[in-house]
Amino acid sequence: MSKWCRAAAGVLKATAETQSRRSYHTIQAVPREISGHRISVRDRAQGRIPAVVFSQRYVQRDPNDPTSVVASSSVSRKLLLTTEQKQIQAILKHIQLPFFCSTTFPLQIRAGYIQMKMGRFLNLVFVWAEDGTQLKVDVPIVYKGEDVCLGIKKGWSNSDYILLYCGGRLSQIRTSLKYLCPAEHIPAKIEVDLSNLDIGDSVSMHDVSIHPSLKLLSKNENLPVCKIMATDIGNFEHA
Repeated sequence: MSKWCRAAAGVLKATAETQSRRSYHTIQAVPREISGHRISVRDRAQGRIPAVVFSQRYVQRDPNDPTSVVASSSVSRKLLLTTEQKQIQAILKHIQLPFFCSTTFPLQIRAGYIQMKMGRFLNLVFVWAEDGTQLKVDVPIVYKGEDVCLGIKKGWSNSDYILLYCGGRLSQIRTSLKYLCPAEHIPAKIEVDLSNLDIGDSVSMHDVSIHPSLKLLSKNENLPVCKIMATDIGNFEHA
């Protein structure tokens, strides 16, 4: 279990966790005692980002409806923080949006909701990802194998016609899926392999390979996340 301790120098930090499920970037933060519009404006002007980190638990109102998972009304262990704009921007060079929002980070406090405006972060909201807790996460989908996909590479030829374009095309119906995840098994992304798909084939939500502890929050797991569509082909007869 992840344990939090206060060091003699006044540093609050997390003990090391499994490297496979968290980023190697450690976010540095400083506690702040007060909040408000004027304080936030001042922090942003000085290159800092107002942030908050809290614990969040979820309950399922209807056991037969996976979409009825909602946040409980009680929020504990809430801390007001300030982070550095430069560090967050540097992390984003390695972990791009939206993967930043589904990645767990070690947090070091010295003494995953994002708002952006004109390329700048306005606020950061973090959630404690302690082992044993369940968190609702939008996990980005990454499509791989498009360059070797059977349906996309497929073409035809005819001596009486000029082929202007060949193959199918990928229709990305969804860019992410929402799961209820144990904190120790939050994936930064999920991959969908397209290499064996032909024209007309699709991948449904239930076809996506995930850790067995993850729970898909959807009423219909048969809905597609992507499909290989036939390309409209323009052809002209030889003159």
